[in-house]
Amino acid sequence: MAKVLVSDPIDQAGIDILSQVAHVDIKTKLSLEELVAIIPEYDAIMIRSGTKVTQEVVEAGQNLKIIGRAGVGVDNVDVAAATRKGIVVVNSPEGNTIAAAEHALAMMLSLSRQVPAANQSLKSGKWERKKFMGNEVYKKTLGVVGLGKIGAHVATVARSMGMKLLAYDPFVSTERAERLGCRLVDLDLLFSESDYITLHIPRTNETANLINATALAKMKPNARIINCARGGIIDESALAEALKEGKIAGAALDVFSSEPLGESPLTELGPNLVLTPHLGASTAEAQVNVAVDVAEQIRDVLLGLPARSAVNIPGLNPDVMEKLRPYLTLAETLGNMVGQLAGGRIDLLNIRLQGELASQDSQPIVIGALKGLLSQALRERVNYVNANIEAKERGIRVIETKDAAVKDYSGGSLHLEAEGANGKHSVTGALFGEDELRITNLDEFPINVPPTGYMLFTLHRDMPGIIGKIGSLLGSYNVNIASMQVGRKIVRGDAVMVLSLDDPLPEGILQEITKVAGVRDAYTVKLS
Repeated sequence: MAKVLVSDPIDQAGIDILSQVAHVDIKTKLSLEELVAIIPEYDAIMIRSGTKVTQEVVEAGQNLKIIGRAGVGVDNVDVAAATRKGIVVVNSPEGNTIAAAEHALAMMLSLSRQVPAANQSLKSGKWERKKFMGNEVYKKTLGVVGLGKIGAHVATVARSMGMKLLAYDPFVSTERAERLGCRLVDLDLLFSESDYITLHIPRTNETANLINATALAKMKPNARIINCARGGIIDESALAEALKEGKIAGAALDVFSSEPLGESPLTELGPNLVLTPHLGASTAEAQVNVAVDVAEQIRDVLLGLPARSAVNIPGLNPDVMEKLRPYLTLAETLGNMVGQLAGGRIDLLNIRLQGELASQDSQPIVIGALKGLLSQALRERVNYVNANIEAKERGIRVIETKDAAVKDYSGGSLHLEAEGANGKHSVTGALFGEDELRITNLDEFPINVPPTGYMLFTLHRDMPGIIGKIGSLLGSYNVNIASMQVGRKIVRGDAVMVLSLDDPLPEGILQEITKVAGVRDAYTVKLS
């Protein structure tokens, strides 16, 4: 049975899900040395922000298949090291969306109305109404840096409060921004025209200290900054200096370059700075959501299924994953099959998305096909994380095309063609209904069969007696045939036969099949 380590406090709902498929150990507050010592025992680890999964931990995790971060950020995970080892890293990009967005809005309003300072004054026995003159956000301009799910929700609520919206996000279309009521602008314009600036971006090399002395100098004297995203996006020393000198009106921060905050020039400032200890995801609802979301993904990976929010699998965001999940299974199955048919070293894989499938994001499907193609050689070593890397290291050339003009099946079809030791072979498949996989074409011969555990394919002349001879031969070896179908283009021409078998073929029988008069070739395929 698989083993999962939970090294940070996680809601019980997540533990319950993990317990369905694995033995779960809860060990919190582990030192790096302790974690490195025990991680070889585990197939998965589930963390929050407290545990750091360093390269040392990754290298020690010889059985590790997945690292689950119950939250959005994965700053505390060495994603590059995990990717090199083929370990899936997942997070919960939507589990705390509402909690984080609401906290950003709460911080903005608290800053505008001086709520923390007024609360402290009143509790100390004072009644200082005139001292705490606030500002309305109505008709003010809010600059939203990052229009992901959190930033978009903040924009939606702020718009309903009568705010005017500017936005900066190089990855968002003008059309989407306009639907949210935002005008896309560059950063300089956003800094210079915004009364409030809220940050909703990850910390990367490009965004580190994005709000620095130069950026602060471009802002209005009445500008206020809110950061409930990631620490390190703001140069905290420059911000403290700007607040002291009155270059901007205020700031509200929930995240910091170093946490816990400790000694900082920020703690010396007055009521124009509101600070909270990384509370963005700290709601009862969010804790349950992220725990359940990540636990479900760990469960799926341990069961051999793809994760829906893997941060180190190109193109696999949750929305795409949900839509393409059945097609990923199809891609893996066809890749596995065509890899076995082509045999040995594969030099080239052609992947063609046809019909309605051509309109979908192709990258996850390509990865699924490569995973299937390499699965016979690499077994459990290949997954959605390292399939691309493994294919490149083996010199497999991948050609991807889309053909929307093919109108064969509702939902489209997937065509794979591989060149290997056995020459060139192709297979096409489609989905019937929601998740019923069918092989619809083999080496350009039309067929319609579901993939099964053991399959025998023959290329033969379409002539009387061949099917009976092969059936008799299999029967003499006590091999039971579950189903049979023949695909042909013309009568008495070449044809393929597909046999689904209950048992694997005994050694040597394949050579006997090829000796049957009229049989040109025969191949077996084993699918998990």
